[in-house]
Amino acid sequence: MRRTRIKICGLTRAEDVDQAVQFGADAVGLVFAAASPRQVNLQQAATLRERIPGLCSCVVLVMDQPAEQVKQIVQVVRPDMLQFHGAETAEECRQFGLPYIKALGLGGSTPVDPAGHPDALVLADSHAPGAAGGTGQTFDWNRVAGWARQRPLMLAGGLQPDNVEQAIRAVRPWAVDVSTGVEDGPGLKSAERMQAFMRAVQRADQSDP
Repeated sequence: MRRTRIKICGLTRAEDVDQAVQFGADAVGLVFAAASPRQVNLQQAATLRERIPGLCSCVVLVMDQPAEQVKQIVQVVRPDMLQFHGAETAEECRQFGLPYIKALGLGGSTPVDPAGHPDALVLADSHAPGAAGGTGQTFDWNRVAGWARQRPLMLAGGLQPDNVEQAIRAVRPWAVDVSTGVEDGPGLKSAERMQAFMRAVQRADQSDP
């Protein structure tokens, strides 16, 4: 049976991190992008980081932030991976010496090519190119089904317990990323929705022929 990895992003509370880990999340995302209502500061992130055990990855999300600021975040928070949501080039993403996720916005009709980041785990999201994620909107999953056959792909954008099974069957991504779809409010995760999302992903994997 295939297993789709799960990342829960935009956590701001210790109890939400604890529950995400308890329910089996493979990764937890902490957001530093200034445009996001889920943004945390260094102190908050360092405190949350301490609650993420070794078998669950800590991912720090940044967006067009100065290199010195990203270096400080890396030094204080000690993430396992970085996630870039802006116009960062592959060279800019690599300079921090960590594995990285590169978000590509599919919120529009403009062709998007993942080839510019050959070393990244590409994340297909529903935001417009250059805009922030966390919109809660979906996009045409057929646009990236071919990507998932060529390289590991993380799928995001409006995923929630009610549609993630359909999304996985359509794309067969390596991983899925959820934020808004498991929230009671920006940055405030719902234990019930997180658990329902995990179960929906498991059902999709179990039905894989």
